[in-house]
Amino acid sequence: MALSDPMAEQARITFAASAIKDLEDMQAYYLGEGVPDVGKRLIAEIVAKIERLGSHPLSGRVVPEFNVEHLREIISPPFRIVYRHDKNKVRIVRVWRSERLLKLP
Repeated sequence: MALSDPMAEQARITFAASAIKDLEDMQAYYLGEGVPDVGKRLIAEIVAKIERLGSHPLSGRVVPEFNVEHLREIISPPFRIVYRHDKNKVRIVRVWRSERLLKLP
């Protein structure tokens, strides 16, 4: 059994402006609904899942709408976190409700 190399290079994680706006909109929505703690908790859970991509960038599934290896997603109900993986880089593209179909500009 091979052990993972603790010195292996972590993937660098960055956020597209669209993903940042998605998170800001999510926070604003829950604030407007009078439950800001729910928004904070959901965002914290999403960020924790995103941080894991640094060590495991291929852990997400290929986005079914596109079926291309470098465009992947992880599900954090009720949200899908869509990201692009290139070598040692992960770029968070969108954070959307799971039921939305993905359309990139």
